[in-house]
Amino acid sequence: MKHSIGAQIEEVEREIKKRREVYPRLVSRREMRQSVADMHIDRMVAVLATLRWLESNEVKIKATIGGDQ
Repeated sequence: MKHSIGAQIEEVEREIKKRREVYPRLVSRREMRQSVADMHIDRMVAVLATLRWLESNEVKIKATIGGDQ
């Protein structure tokens, strides 16, 4: 099943929001180190930035690779 870039962006945004809600509790209960929580959130923010870049360049990318792939 294909999922649009927009749908993927929405899902990553939802996941980042959820992590920002859950991770502080895990850190406060000493179930996760703050540095680990920060790393996981930073990685998802990077995924989001990549997807947004792809979305903004989707037409150019498709033209370069030869169509709707």
